[in-house]
Amino acid sequence: MSKRKKNRAINSRDAPATQSKSSGVLLCSDEAYKILCGDGYKPLSSCPEVQMAVNAYANTIASMTIHLMQNTEKGDVRIRNELSRRMDIDPHPDMTRHQFISNLVRVLMLEGEGNQVTIPVYSQDGYLERLEPVAPSKVTILPPEHGGRYRIMVGGVPFSPDEVLHFVMNPDPEAPYKGRGYTIGLRDIVKSIRQATATKQALMESPTPSIIVKVDGLADELQSPEGRERLSNQYLSKTENGKPWMIPADTLEITQVKPLTLNDLAIKTSLELDRKSIAALLSVPGFMVGVGEFDAKAYDWFVSVPCMTPAKIIEQELTKKTLISPDWYWKFNKMSLLNYDIEKMVNVGKELVDRATIRRNELRGWIGLSPDPEMDDVLILENYLRKNKNDLNETGGDEGA
Repeated sequence: MSKRKKNRAINSRDAPATQSKSSGVLLCSDEAYKILCGDGYKPLSSCPEVQMAVNAYANTIASMTIHLMQNTEKGDVRIRNELSRRMDIDPHPDMTRHQFISNLVRVLMLEGEGNQVTIPVYSQDGYLERLEPVAPSKVTILPPEHGGRYRIMVGGVPFSPDEVLHFVMNPDPEAPYKGRGYTIGLRDIVKSIRQATATKQALMESPTPSIIVKVDGLADELQSPEGRERLSNQYLSKTENGKPWMIPADTLEITQVKPLTLNDLAIKTSLELDRKSIAALLSVPGFMVGVGEFDAKAYDWFVSVPCMTPAKIIEQELTKKTLISPDWYWKFNKMSLLNYDIEKMVNVGKELVDRATIRRNELRGWIGLSPDPEMDDVLILENYLRKNKNDLNETGGDEGA
């Protein structure tokens, strides 16, 4: 296009229409503003109910041991070596496994908005030395360019997805390689909770008086603040507990009124509904966010189903990028979280021991007892003795089998 045609094309374009935006101004005191509008922006991590729900995930998953497993023809077996110890005991020189996993889960679900990046550091011999978690403020996820893969910027340094551990929760539909967390779903609920909390705090700091005094407007004492104070001290100040007031009938009239309370504003009901909404959105039992009482079945469901979602994300990412053998994989042991009911564990273990499914020392390990050398043998009842087909044919049936 020539310069002339280019200028003509630019000049022939219609001028952009100007849009007028309406705005409003609210004139009120600072106290009224706090009641009506809260106290400004705060992140989701500042909401106590969200913290309680996320902490339930973080502490639960961090309390599970991590096992290095191997697929075999006769089933999966646990491997104990230096690599399993590194992951389960000291993934970082300055952190224990509980600290490392709990921080990972909190960033993944809250601060990182569905993303957590950890850099594995290897020695010159190729052994895993430590796992270095990256602060979410230093992470930037860049979209792929020219058909390539996406990139992860850590403090301005680009990394390929194969070079770091990128844990993703709740993938973004437009960019499935990165997560988006629970920010969108929690924003309105948290705003409602913060507004209710600000209103409650404002009412507690500046309570409404419960007594109204009607005074003759022609009294000279009402013309100045000093006079009103003198009138109040003269007739309304208490001298002794329980002593009645003596006031002139033609000058003062005292009326007791019921001030506006939190129940009148339905703040308690509103907070309870918002907490239930947070519990439902984050899939945690209500008692974990301050609603209802402890429920053992709800806790078992939380450990077995919702808690395993972040755990599986961690397991799969660690298996994909820290292990070379196709037969190995990482696994969280959730059985360690279900042994709070000692009676149930003993009854289940007793049934398994009677059927020769486990040894008695394995049952002792479930309930936290040390192994006993005399309890390594398998106990088998006579009715459970195995018989092959030839033995059955000789006896003419399966009696005693």
